[in-house]
Amino acid sequence: MDQALAQITERVRAAVADQTPLRIRGGGTKDFHGRGGLHGDVLDTRLLSGITSYEPSELVITARSGTPLAELEAALAAKGQCLPFEPPHFGPGATVGGMVAAGLSGPARASVGAVRDYVLGVSLINGKAEPLTFGGQVMKNVAGYDVSRLMVGSWGTLGLLTEVSLKVLPVAPAEATLRFECNQADALRKLHAWGGQPLPLNASCWVQDGGLGTLYVRLRGAVAAVQAACKSMGGTLLDTATTAPDWSACRDHTLPWFAQRAQHPELALWRLSLPATAPVLPLPAAAQPLVEWHGALRWVQAPASAGDALRAAAEAVGGSASVFVAASAYPESASGQFDPKSAALAQIHARVKQAFDPAGIFNPGRLAAAW
Repeated sequence: MDQALAQITERVRAAVADQTPLRIRGGGTKDFHGRGGLHGDVLDTRLLSGITSYEPSELVITARSGTPLAELEAALAAKGQCLPFEPPHFGPGATVGGMVAAGLSGPARASVGAVRDYVLGVSLINGKAEPLTFGGQVMKNVAGYDVSRLMVGSWGTLGLLTEVSLKVLPVAPAEATLRFECNQADALRKLHAWGGQPLPLNASCWVQDGGLGTLYVRLRGAVAAVQAACKSMGGTLLDTATTAPDWSACRDHTLPWFAQRAQHPELALWRLSLPATAPVLPLPAAAQPLVEWHGALRWVQAPASAGDALRAAAEAVGGSASVFVAASAYPESASGQFDPKSAALAQIHARVKQAFDPAGIFNPGRLAAAW
């Protein structure tokens, strides 16, 4: 065990002995998100940094949890490869461990899969200060419960990730972005129709900035497939070099649509996760959404008082609504809030938490009050 890992393990051991809560933190770019706020002494994972293994021919990369996400993506880009799910950074300090712990995916999520689909193995320190390893560096590496993927989206409540192995893919040989002027209903109809066709759809974004509305569709794949889709789908072909920063801004919530909340501190950013075929939802007045993932993800800016209406609208079509970033006008609730779980799910979560972190020292309250 190297010095950095030994130091962090000893820190966890001492916290268990003293019953001291620990707040696991990498770059801190996702500190805005979480149910019960941020509690405990900060345990910085950036001591654990570096790419430990990369086999481009095997499409596998392994990195320590505190490795900057930008560093890992640069190493992949140098070999013509990428993380296809486009994890959001939300800031320059994003880390590989934070990417896995948050489990958030970018614009291409609906087409290529989520973070958990690319996690092959993890090493972690559990709530007993024991080093554990699950999975490996190949696809068929799991017998029984897939603990590696369990860590995705756990927000550091089950253990401190120390190393992660990821499947990567080659960068698509061709890319194009098409623009369509249309309202939300027409945009959804187009996306639903295209979804049933053999088209290289990769990402989509509909937004209304004062006018009728604009749908952007990104295509990725073989050169012939992208060229054929551009001809059959219509729309206006945009310059790829010009649109690339816009897709990154969509990923990291820096588009002008997201920036509007700066002038309206009473508004929270709501995340509506829906079936891709869901229609236009009845939303509070003036709450025009930004639509991603071919209709399955809708961002809404609305006050906390609109929560019941948003949840009811989402649940009516088989989806859910939760606060992603709380309104800045309410600093006491400045962390995002997750949907309440059913009693059965809450019991399962509590048992999993008990198995991995019996003393409850890791990120207390980050996901649910019972944790």
